Amino acid sequence: MIELSQLALFAGAVFVLALTPGPDILYVLARGISQGRKAGLCAAAGFNLGVIVHTLFAAFGVSAVLAASATAFTIIKLAGAAYLVYLGIMMFRSAATASAIGGDKSTIPTATIFRQSIVANVLNPKVALFFLAFLPQFTDPNRGPVVFQMILLGAVFMLVSFSVFAAVALFSGAAGERLRTGPKMERALNRTAGTVLVGLGVTLALSDV
Repeated sequence: MIELSQLALFAGAVFVLALTPGPDILYVLARGISQGRKAGLCAAAGFNLGVIVHTLFAAFGVSAVLAASATAFTIIKLAGAAYLVYLGIMMFRSAATASAIGGDKSTIPTATIFRQSIVANVLNPKVALFFLAFLPQFTDPNRGPVVFQMILLGAVFMLVSFSVFAAVALFSGAAGERLRTGPKMERALNRTAGTVLVGLGVTLALSDV
C-alpha cells in the first residue's frame, strides 16, 4: 500500500490544486453567493462525487483512450463547454423571469445543483487527463495493485478537495447573505454567476488542451 509520507505529499498537492480557480470552485462560489450555503455545499458535493468517475477512468484506462484520441477529447471538451454555457444561460433566464414577475424565483433546487455539478465535472476532459497524469506519480507497483492504489488516491482527493470546496461554499454563502439585500441584488448576483459560467464554457471550448 502507499506510504503515509506519499499520501501526505499527495494530500498537500491536492489542497493547493483545489484552491486553483477553475469551473468547479467558481461554480461553488457562484452558487454560494447567489443562493446560500446549502446550495454551495450541494455544488461542492456534486463536483467531488464526479471525482469517483475520473478516478475509475484513470485506474481502468479510459482516460488513456481519451488522451490518445484527439477526436474523443474534442467531443468531450465541447460537450463540457456547452454544458457550462447552458448552466450560465439558465441562471440568466431565471434572473430574467424573476424580474418580469417582480419577485425572486431564481432559486434552483439543491438536488438540481447537485446533479449539475456532477455532470459538469464528468464532462470536463481536462480533469480526466489530469487524473491520468497525476495519480500514477504517487503509485508504486511494488506495493500492491496499482488500481487499488489509484482508488485510494482518488478517495483522498475527494476528502481534501471537498474540505476546500465546503469552506468556499460556507464563506460565499455568508458573503451572499450580506449581498442579497433584495430581489434586485439577487437577480444581479445570478446574472454575474451566469456570466462567469458562460465565460468558463467559452474558455474551455477555445482552449488547445
